[in-house]
Amino acid sequence: MTILQALDRYYGRMAARGEAEVSGYSREKISFAIVLSLNGDPIDKIDLRQNSGKRLVPTLREVPAAMRRTVAIAPNLFWDKTAYALGRTAGEGTRTQKEHEAFRTLHLDLLARNDDPGLAALRAFLEQWKPERFDSSPFIPDMLDTNIVFRLDGDNNFIHERQAAKHIVEMRNEAGADAEKAMCLVTGTVAPVRRLHPSIKGVAGAQSSGASLVSFNLEAFKSYDKDQGDNAPTSEGAAFRYGAALNRMLDRGSRNRIQRTVGDTTVAFWADTSGVGEAAADAAEGIFASIFDPPTTKLESDDDAQAAAKVRDRLEDFAKGRPLKDIDRRLEKGTRFYVLGLAPNAARLSVRFWLEDDFEYIAHRLGLHAQDLAIEPKPRGWGRPPSIQRLLVKTTALQEKFENIPPQLAGEVTRSVLSGLPYPRTLLSAAITRLRAGDDPGSGWHAAVIKACINRALRFRLPTTGDAEGDSELNKCRQGEGLPVALERDKKDTAYQLGRLFAVLESAQYAALGRVNAPIGDRYYASASATPARVFGPLLRGLKYHVSDAKKRGRGGWIEPKVGQIMLMLPPDLPKTLRLEDQGRFAVGYYHERATRPPKEDIETEGEDNGE
Repeated sequence: MTILQALDRYYGRMAARGEAEVSGYSREKISFAIVLSLNGDPIDKIDLRQNSGKRLVPTLREVPAAMRRTVAIAPNLFWDKTAYALGRTAGEGTRTQKEHEAFRTLHLDLLARNDDPGLAALRAFLEQWKPERFDSSPFIPDMLDTNIVFRLDGDNNFIHERQAAKHIVEMRNEAGADAEKAMCLVTGTVAPVRRLHPSIKGVAGAQSSGASLVSFNLEAFKSYDKDQGDNAPTSEGAAFRYGAALNRMLDRGSRNRIQRTVGDTTVAFWADTSGVGEAAADAAEGIFASIFDPPTTKLESDDDAQAAAKVRDRLEDFAKGRPLKDIDRRLEKGTRFYVLGLAPNAARLSVRFWLEDDFEYIAHRLGLHAQDLAIEPKPRGWGRPPSIQRLLVKTTALQEKFENIPPQLAGEVTRSVLSGLPYPRTLLSAAITRLRAGDDPGSGWHAAVIKACINRALRFRLPTTGDAEGDSELNKCRQGEGLPVALERDKKDTAYQLGRLFAVLESAQYAALGRVNAPIGDRYYASASATPARVFGPLLRGLKYHVSDAKKRGRGGWIEPKVGQIMLMLPPDLPKTLRLEDQGRFAVGYYHERATRPPKEDIETEGEDNGE
């Protein structure tokens, strides 16, 4: 199913819940309402904004559908920004007079013979309105350049909500039905074609007025000289439905949207009720949100710890492929699930990823993702399996800032997680690059990502021998190549053991000298992980001095036995260079050894769990 077809079907689910606006209407940001007397005099204003905690923000309200504006002047019906509705703007407004005249002319023509009291009041208001009247009460400067609606004094509804106004909106929609008809690519029916597709709002980084998911405005995008929407004919009804559904899902606070972007990508998701019902679809959406985007709060209470444990247990159950009913009795097998990632691209939207599959398979892949990331001991701050965006900000972003996550990488990683395919090699490269640039290799976040990248790549590597018996042996070998979850002292992996050795050398320096301004971890990690033969020689020669000094302080008796055990796992000649994957193995070995070394206050002897 295509994106537009899936969104078209979701509109039906919205309508069944009573959440969908009807054809000819859209939800727009409205800040103020002007109260009119029966004679059309502006006697009051209503501030419709809400307090967001930091500032007042407009509220989303259902109004007659917004006009698509490029460079043309196109007034909206019964509402608009103050430049159109009142002829006033905070800026210079070089064409404000023309915009207001267009708004005035449209409404005077439509309302000329209408005797509804609310519409008559609006007509009288526009007949007598002068833009300089804005400088007196009840108008205030905060109203400038906001969207406004109108209300008749004593009425509980806005003027555009009156039955007579709704009738005008219907008549205008029917007039649009005379447009050229063609086969709709979404529904397969012959119907009037939408020339300009709806604006999609709510995508982070895109234009606040909305951007197009489908548009054609250059010769290169045209087919057989067809203009605008004729290049991909979509009926008026289907265009309205997919636009309404997507805009509602992208609303701030929507349950069908991941609230924090993944890189530059805004993620929407939804389930299909066909054959399973609303309860199963709602359960699938709730569970997906809880495991794809878990809270990032610290586990400071028993409730937090229980919630984290519940997420971990669910992911483990999904990874094992347990029946859905055993995990949550509301879930139904065969629930179709959709995930859409949208990124800004000038006046358009880019589709970063689009996935359609049964919910059980998507959940299984999320479980496998958590399983691949598992590492012991858990990294600092890893209270529950982290979201993709938190994982990326910890391992690939400069200064751990979300805006520094490589945008293309975020989309690629999300696609890999949801499809169950190998992680992009660029993720492995980015994590190692951050370690070489000075990120703390002892935090564990990078080690978890690196382990996941390497192990999943090995799991998906295809046999190359062409011989069944040889392939079996090759796969066994590859299973042995995988990186362990916890410290594996006897692992036959040179890079992994070198990482362990470097961690022990770092501990030896600390045991001998305590805290120093430039520990070997800071000075030599990058070169040791890339060119070990050049670095480990001098470091090992200095080891005996550190051990000697440590013993004088009554510490470090465990160091020489540990170094001896690791050296038995290494070849006589250390490699001159390590390729990217081996630098990753080095990082995981380093983390495992460093995370299990003796406590700093008891570093003279190694406990039974940590030593030989």
